[in-house]
Amino acid sequence: MSRKKNFFAGPSVMPVEVLEQMREEIVDYQGGGLSIIESSHRSQPFARMYSETLELLKEVMQIPEGYSTFFLGGGASLQFCMVPLNFLPAAQSASYICSGSWALKAVKEAQLVGRVDVAWDGKAGNYTTLPELSTLSLADDSAYLYLCSNETIGGIQWKTWPTNLEIPLIADMSSDILSRPVPIEKFSMIFAGVQKNMGPAGATLVIVKDELLERQNKGIPSYLDYKVHATNDGLYNTPPVFSIWGVKLVLEWIKKNGGAEGMAKRAELKSNLLYDVIDHSDGYYRSPVDKNYRSTMNVVFRLPSEELEAKFLSLTQEVGMLGLKGHRSVGGLRASLYNALPVEDVEALATLMREFQRENG
Repeated sequence: MSRKKNFFAGPSVMPVEVLEQMREEIVDYQGGGLSIIESSHRSQPFARMYSETLELLKEVMQIPEGYSTFFLGGGASLQFCMVPLNFLPAAQSASYICSGSWALKAVKEAQLVGRVDVAWDGKAGNYTTLPELSTLSLADDSAYLYLCSNETIGGIQWKTWPTNLEIPLIADMSSDILSRPVPIEKFSMIFAGVQKNMGPAGATLVIVKDELLERQNKGIPSYLDYKVHATNDGLYNTPPVFSIWGVKLVLEWIKKNGGAEGMAKRAELKSNLLYDVIDHSDGYYRSPVDKNYRSTMNVVFRLPSEELEAKFLSLTQEVGMLGLKGHRSVGGLRASLYNALPVEDVEALATLMREFQRENG
């Protein structure tokens, strides 16, 4: 089988060995006579698999004591309303850093729940940079500070985190979770759709500080109540079994390949391959993003004209490279370099970019 080179922004590339293991075990999970996706979520096979998944998460992400970790269905976008429903009191506001499309979606959902203070908005600069953390001015009555760690559409990523905050820090890490070590203790809550770096689509990882759960609002519908899910170990209702199983296998692959530190090295290596081509192309390729905040996960770039971009995209498809068209809201091109994407595939793209410039520059 000839595998395509998968640069899609998500659902994203999975490790081939994980896909092969899923194929081998999908009908008969570990000799039990059932598929894991047929097994009751109250059964021993699932309980063991789920427990091992959570333990792997704590180990690989170095999650400290005092945090609840579980999976939800509904996608990470569901958290855009769940966060303010749980943690934005009627008498307070919430501070949001509007860094791009995904943060903006979160702002709009939070505004349906309560008062939102936009602590910084990158709209004037077309969301191509991030603020100096020391310049942030948060509302006096702010209940929490919210940010998106990596904007897939704009190709922009936080490299450091706010410190010395007197309010909880909440982050959407959907598109760069486990691509680098993260100091969990700096955050009161992290959530992430798993379909970029952790497994197949269908589940959202939630890591929430128990102390924050004690401060949440009352009268929340049960499924939207984080404390309900934490109290039930993420099993308040039938969990997304297939996705969680995939996460377990990907976590094993990540651990075997150096953990979060190993993934960070892979991310830097792969993104540098493309940024080097862009930076040494004399402007033929250009990235609109501030170099201080360029994403290691989503490399966005433009060519001299839309006609050349269309020609380049056509060529990439001919040679088996998929998913390089930029998001419809911004155009251009985008290469998503998630954990499981082989370095060799990125090397092939970098070579093609150089050859295309030589022939069409």
